[in-house]
Order: sequence, then C-alpha cells, then structure tokens
Amino acid sequence: MPNLPSSPPKPVTDWWRPDLVALPRLTFARRIFRVFIRWLSKLVVLVTMRTTIRGLVNFPKKGPALIVINHLGDVDPVLLAASIPAILDGMGKIELNEHWFVGPTFRAYGVIWVHRGRPDRKALRAALDGLAEGRMIALAPEGRQSVEDGLEQGTEGAAFLAMKSGAPIVPVAMTGTENDHIYERKWWKRAPVTLSVGRPFFIREQANRQEMMREGTHQIMESLASLLPESYRGIYKDVP
Repeated sequence: MPNLPSSPPKPVTDWWRPDLVALPRLTFARRIFRVFIRWLSKLVVLVTMRTTIRGLVNFPKKGPALIVINHLGDVDPVLLAASIPAILDGMGKIELNEHWFVGPTFRAYGVIWVHRGRPDRKALRAALDGLAEGRMIALAPEGRQSVEDGLEQGTEGAAFLAMKSGAPIVPVAMTGTENDHIYERKWWKRAPVTLSVGRPFFIREQANRQEMMREGTHQIMESLASLLPESYRGIYKDVP
C-alpha cells in the first residue's frame, strides 16, 4: 500500500450514549416512513439539483451489501436516498441525535448511531446484525464530512464490517454536493450533481487479519477514487 499524506485529525465524539445504539427494528410504521422519506428526497432533489446518475446497473437487487460513500455535504444522504433503487439502513454520528430537525427525522427513519473516533463495538455489532439479516448498510468510511472537498484518509470500520460479514462492498461516489454549492446557489438554479455507482467487490483475502483490514480500507478508498474526477480524489489522487 503506498504512503498517503495524512488528513486533518478525525473527530472524536465527546459524549457516550451506548443506550441509543441499536439496529433499527423494521416496524410497519418505520417502513412507511422510510418510503415517505425516499419520495420526499426525490422531490427535494428534483427541485434543487440537476442530477447525472451513472452506473446504476451495478447496484445489487438485494442485500446484504455494504454501501460506502464519499461525504462532501449535508445533502449526500438525500441524493443517495433519491437515486438508489433500494431503501438503505445508514450509520450516522450520534451527535445528530441532538439536532432539532435531523434528530427526530433520523430516529423515525431508524439509523445506527456511531460514536466517532472511539471503539464503538455496539454500533459495529448492530451493523453486522443488519448485514446478517440481508439489509443494505450505508456508511462514509472517511468518518466525517470532508473538510478538504476531496477524499480524506479512510477509517477501518467499513473494512472490518466487510471482513467479518463477507458482504459485498458497493462504492457510491458523489460530486457537487458540497454545502456551499447547494446552499449558496441562486434559488432559481438547480445545482449540478453527479452520483456514480461502482461494481460490487470483496476485500482481498490475506492471512494476517490486521493487514487485511488495512489493505481492505485502501481498496475501499481506491474504489471511491476511481469513480471521482481527479479534483475530488483528495489524498488518493495519485493512487493508480
């Protein structure tokens, strides 16, 4: 694996609420709300964005699958929900539980809360349980919204989940979703955005599990970089 320039330090959640972390139960009410959110997302995207979708044929028809995304702005999950032909389970930073709007919305939808920068075994267990049930779990392996408008160094959580579950990894890369592109546009103009889906893959087997996780993380980030123009590849711009 080539040496990569380091990203700014990753955030660490400064409070601990494991009681909030669980795999969401798929109640009838939650299923209905998820369908509503998907169609609301389609409406928001239609009104505010001019979308180009590529590679949708690569998206699997059923789970389990681990959906890995780059994370540029607040609307990434909206564009993802509107564009992907499946209803996903997502992993999100637990700080959002306290947000006046996002918190109640995410609780109703059902997300797996994550304490970032800490050994959150309960969140990993919940994600593994979801994959075992055949669900599609979406997460951003960078571990946060990019502060550099390009790919940052990946964290090892996604590779760990792929290694433990044996689920295929589906890379989904987005461009144009930076907050300033969306929020600061002229109200009558739709922001040009793209969403590209790569082919599913499995991380390469290795005898050493730690090395497999490190190499798997690089493989995941490389798959995202391959779907992005060079200006969005960040620290992975020189990866062949």
